[in-house]
Order: sequence, then structure tokens, then C-alpha cells
Amino acid sequence: MKAPSFLGLHAKSVESACLATIEARRNVVPARLLDAMQYSLLAGGKRIRPALLLTCFEACGGADAELAMPAAVSIECMHTYSLIHDDLPCMDDDDLRRGNPTCHVKFDEETAVLAADALQALSFELLADLDASAETRIQLVKAMGIASGCQGMVGGQMMDILAENQGVDNVLEVERIHLHKTGELLRWSCETGALLAGATSSQFEACSRYGKAVGLLFQIADDILDTTATTEALGKSAGKDEAQQKATYVSVLGLQKAQELAEEMCELALAACDDLHGAGRDNLRSLATYILKRGQ
Repeated sequence: MKAPSFLGLHAKSVESACLATIEARRNVVPARLLDAMQYSLLAGGKRIRPALLLTCFEACGGADAELAMPAAVSIECMHTYSLIHDDLPCMDDDDLRRGNPTCHVKFDEETAVLAADALQALSFELLADLDASAETRIQLVKAMGIASGCQGMVGGQMMDILAENQGVDNVLEVERIHLHKTGELLRWSCETGALLAGATSSQFEACSRYGKAVGLLFQIADDILDTTATTEALGKSAGKDEAQQKATYVSVLGLQKAQELAEEMCELALAACDDLHGAGRDNLRSLATYILKRGQ
């Protein structure tokens, strides 16, 4: 399925903001470190997380997307740091990311680790500098720490590692892993867009429900693609999950039931949009459908 057009527009604006953020530090950061950060941050991709943030901002009545853009860059920095670490030899040991050499292959392992560390720190710096009240900035920094750290993404990555080769056959355990590993940053993106737009409580809860449903949908779809798509189509090594005996929705449920669960999560995401409005709501609906059908 072709990506919705608004996704490309958001990706272009986010990439411009990412480049400006990197170049603003050109004279105060070692060139090799900054080059590695820029290489990974601008390596392409659909920019789903910043797009979710900006679209929820719009769906909750946000008028000036530039107010939310630093937060969109922040989540992309945090996500990119996680990808660099995921690809390292000590983790998934992957040579390809989005069809290009991974950061440690393009540069070296030491530079890749430091580039990832720097992007993680930059993510928090951008939130601290938001054009928002001190209370909002503190709230977002704390929420990012929870979503990305030991209670969120990093904790989920640890669960994922511990589940390798363990023959996990409980779908609730797979869900617990991926609500943390993948879902927390996606939910953070949706909630942050709502918060920066001054959303009502019902709008904020709708964005939160959408983010949780899309977080699981995204991971289920990713598990399915790892099984069914080629390396060329994925832009990264296909079949890695099975080779590493990871706990996935496909390994636990089988391909057909995993697809059915993905459709269920898509329906939950679409239902959450009922409390939102305007073009933002319509775009969130089309994005959920795209995530379900990507690769088809």
C-alpha cells in the first residue's frame, strides 16, 4: 500500500528541522561524531513517530506546527539512537538499515556508540528548550525518560533479549515486551502532540488510546513483514527474528492469527479517532490503515 501523502510532507519538514538542528552544532562538536549523528538521523524512513506527534497536534486543534517541531525532532533523535544500538554487533548485529550500511559499518563501532549516546542526550536538550511553559517542558522530559528508559523502551529491549531462545508461547508476554520496546515511544509521540496543542482531557485520552493501539499494530505488522518480505523491500535483513529465535507475534500466533490481531488493533486505533476532528483525525485514520497494510 502506498504511504499517505501527508506522511511524506511531514517527513520532509522533519528532515529539514533535523538537519538544521545538527548543523547548528557544527562548530562545537567533533566533526566525525556529528557526521555519524547526521548520517543516521537523515538516513530516510517514514518518520512515523514525529508524524504521529504532528498529526495528533493538528487533530487536537494545534495551529502552528513549528511549536511542536522541536519535540518531533526530539523523538526522532531518541528513536535513531535506539536503532544505532539495535544494529550493533553486541545486539542484533545488522549491516543494513533502511537500505544503507548501519552506523557502525559506515564509521566504526566506537563512533556509532557515541553518536547514539549524543542523539539520546540531544533529545532531552530539545525538550528542555521547547517554547512552552516550564511545567510542560518538565512533564515532557520526565515522560520521555520513562518512555525511553528502563520502564519503557530499554526495559522492553531487555525483555526481548531475555526471551530469545526461550520458546515463548504466551501472546501476553509478547505484548508486554512490545508495549515497552516499541509502544511506549509511539504513545509518547501521540500524547505529546495532544499536550502541546492544549488538548481537552477527552482528546488527550483519545490520542493516548490511539498511540497504544498503533504501537501494538506497528510491531505486529513488523513481525509479519520480517517473515514475508524480502531484504530489499525491508531495507534491512529479513528473517532476523526467526534466526535469532525472538518472541514475536508470528512465532506465537502463526501468520494468520497475527494478521487478525493486527486488524483488531487497527480497528481500535480507528475508533479512538472518533473523539478527534479535522484533517488530523482523517490522517490518523489513514496512517493506521497504512501501517496495517504496508508491504501489501
